[in-house]
Amino acid sequence: MHSIFSRINNISAFLSSCTMALLACVALSSFLFTADPKGTLSISPVKVFPSKTNRYPRRIQEMGFVNFNISADLTPLFHWNTKQLFLYLEAEYQNAQGVNNTVVIWDRIVRRPEDAVINFVGKNKYAFREISSSFKKVPSSYYSLKYNVMPHVGVLTYGEAARTIEPVDFVWEEHV
Repeated sequence: MHSIFSRINNISAFLSSCTMALLACVALSSFLFTADPKGTLSISPVKVFPSKTNRYPRRIQEMGFVNFNISADLTPLFHWNTKQLFLYLEAEYQNAQGVNNTVVIWDRIVRRPEDAVINFVGKNKYAFREISSSFKKVPSSYYSLKYNVMPHVGVLTYGEAARTIEPVDFVWEEHV
């Protein structure tokens, strides 16, 4: 004869197994929804200004300021398993030593499909600095608008919505 506790244990084990199987089906079905959103990205030439850093007050480091225009429709990425999107703008360039660098200069979190149509004109949100303190030997840079789909259940997926075809040049400005 079974006690009440063993019956509760059997029922809860069965329900948790059913829940896990349902979550596994949800995670696997997310791979059926493949969307390829497209957008446009236009970047004006990057203005470079000399500035002093807070960490090393005697050291002058160059800061890059990027003005950009983003327009993208990311609504195809939203389906019943999408919790939110993480959208970010990356700058890719090669420094004087030949090292490829990738820097995130702007980001946004999109939580609703109504907010997934992006039309944004702005400038970089984060500091754009070269670690060698000078952009002098960096000829140009490429930019890409990337996204990260965060599901309720399952694996994070990454993608690219827009990319600059032509390299964007650096323009040195006098400090005002």
